[in-house]
Amino acid sequence: MKSDIHPDYHPVVFQDAITGTAFLTRSTMTSARTIEWKDGNTYPLVVVEVSADSHPFWTGTRRVLDSAGQVEKFRRRYG
Repeated sequence: MKSDIHPDYHPVVFQDAITGTAFLTRSTMTSARTIEWKDGNTYPLVVVEVSADSHPFWTGTRRVLDSAGQVEKFRRRYG
């Protein structure tokens, strides 16, 4: 294998922008922001818009669209 072609794979903390929930994982992403984690170490912080804690599908707040109304609208327009 070729050496020095892979990006740096290191621990990173991802934080949900809406709920504030954070989790530590490994990633190639980098950030100028840092956070002190529960273990006392400092890690890069990446703030994400949506995670499993705030995504409507996973939280059970998914909205059902009026698909019958959309079908009728389509049929009137192109029927």
